[in-house]
Amino acid sequence: MSRRELIKMTGEEQAEYLRGRHVLNVATIGPDGRVHLVAMWYGFLDDDIAFWTYGRSQKIANLRRDPAMTGLVETGDDYAELKGVELVGRGEVIDDRDTIQAVGESVWERYTGPVDDAARQAVQAVGAKRVAVRFVVDKAVSWDHGKLAGGY
Repeated sequence: MSRRELIKMTGEEQAEYLRGRHVLNVATIGPDGRVHLVAMWYGFLDDDIAFWTYGRSQKIANLRRDPAMTGLVETGDDYAELKGVELVGRGEVIDDRDTIQAVGESVWERYTGPVDDAARQAVQAVGAKRVAVRFVVDKAVSWDHGKLAGGY
């Protein structure tokens, strides 16, 4: 068995890892053809990763022009701890206010705490100039060096 196969996460392991409280690095293609890379907190829309951001942001301008998007969620400081998932697909920009609210609440809950009435109102106020992005994944590549059990 190849080393690559040894460290690959199962679909269930990937899903569990992505449900953790991590940061998603999002890469889109800028107007000059260069990669535009930003770190985003993320939530979920149904079972898909989703995030929200200002509608006039560079990443949204890029996605409206070319929906190609790659994401990276990774953790670990030492080689034996390295773990991550690369997601390749497209970003679906969503302007629907109810969906934006749902994504905002999902992000809030993951990184800030429970969503009560006050939080719901805060998300609504902050979300007034935002859009949501659903990450439609075509391919995922994963690794978990912990599976090597210290053998490199």
